[in-house]
Amino acid sequence: MTTPDLLLLNNPHSAPAEAIRTLRTNLMFGQKNAQKPLHTFIVTASADGDDKSTLAANLAIAFAQAGQKTILVDADLRRPSQHTIWGIPNERGLIAMVNDESAFAQPPLVSTAVENLSILPAGTVQAIPTDVLSHPRMGEIIGVLKARADYVIFDTSPVLVATDAALLGRKTDGALLVVRAGGTRKDHVARAKTTLEQVGTTLLGAVLTNASQEKTGKY
Repeated sequence: MTTPDLLLLNNPHSAPAEAIRTLRTNLMFGQKNAQKPLHTFIVTASADGDDKSTLAANLAIAFAQAGQKTILVDADLRRPSQHTIWGIPNERGLIAMVNDESAFAQPPLVSTAVENLSILPAGTVQAIPTDVLSHPRMGEIIGVLKARADYVIFDTSPVLVATDAALLGRKTDGALLVVRAGGTRKDHVARAKTTLEQVGTTLLGAVLTNASQEKTGKY
């Protein structure tokens, strides 16, 4: 069972759905001149309530529907939500890969009804999130997931809430910053951008959500 948040499944012909597919195309082909190809990236926001988890879920669907083997990882260990969005169990996931050798060797991925798309839930969070994401094994986990997919997308905690996004962003190929129109403060966006860049995270761009269609035009 899925939720209304999965726009590309529930309303695939809508203007927002098409915008997400355009974003997918920009990410897939807009990095050709980059020093390294884009395979792993985080989706984050400056603060809570900025639509980053919903955007991450729909973007993962868009990549999968384009024939790209995709893994969506719920790395928001403070407020995990991908298991709720997708209606899947959350007993085992990213946390287990850090602590359990068998889970590391065989990632507890959850298949979805979307061809080419698997979810790695956060799992039961008992440890301190910062300790998990800074664990030496995290780099190896990213490598294990990368070997199984064309794209690995990490849904992370907001930048200004904790250092989680910065820790994970520097281990991946870049970060996508979600900004909610009429909700996100401009100074928060600036601070989030600076925080990510200070730790060496490549900022892939920003995504504006909740924009009025009257302001953006018919298309």
